[in-house]
Amino acid sequence: MDIILFGPPGAGKGTQAKILEDKYGLKQLSTGDMLRAQIAAGTDLGLKAKSVMDAGELVSDEIVIGMIKATINTAEAQKGAIFDGFPRTEAQAIALDNMLESCDRSLAVVIEMQVADEELVERIVKRAEIEGRSDDNVEAFKNRLAAYRSYSAEVLPYYKAKNLHQLVDGARGVDDVTINLCQILDDLS
Repeated sequence: MDIILFGPPGAGKGTQAKILEDKYGLKQLSTGDMLRAQIAAGTDLGLKAKSVMDAGELVSDEIVIGMIKATINTAEAQKGAIFDGFPRTEAQAIALDNMLESCDRSLAVVIEMQVADEELVERIVKRAEIEGRSDDNVEAFKNRLAAYRSYSAEVLPYYKAKNLHQLVDGARGVDDVTINLCQILDDLS
């Protein structure tokens, strides 16, 4: 079962992805983590990505899709994948659909985790205090949130038109959100 967790920074996607990974045997695919892993491993894709990144440019959709395809074809992703942070454009969504189809797979659901901006700011400030992440300051967060609003306005209508979109109240407690997500996934099984 391949799914996308969609939501603004601080919505709890990473927390929930780890829980779903453990419960359902799915593999969380964070494109940022995948890029860093490919570069560290010195793979051909990693070397291509590094040269692009070193030049200060964005890694192409072709490279990202190639990394995703390489990962979903591993044993650890055979039960399914949780896409986190991808796709960010309609072109990427179409490329992801085509790549999954070439692997005899398809998306089961796109779950949007909605949280009010005020709650997100509180979460980010708290996370910065606990984890000390340098990107968890209010100004950086506002930039990340604006970027999310921009790409979600492009990508979510694509998935809504395909009847894959479901909404979850991400402002509720972790356990309540997990229960809601599990209900959605169990209904699809």
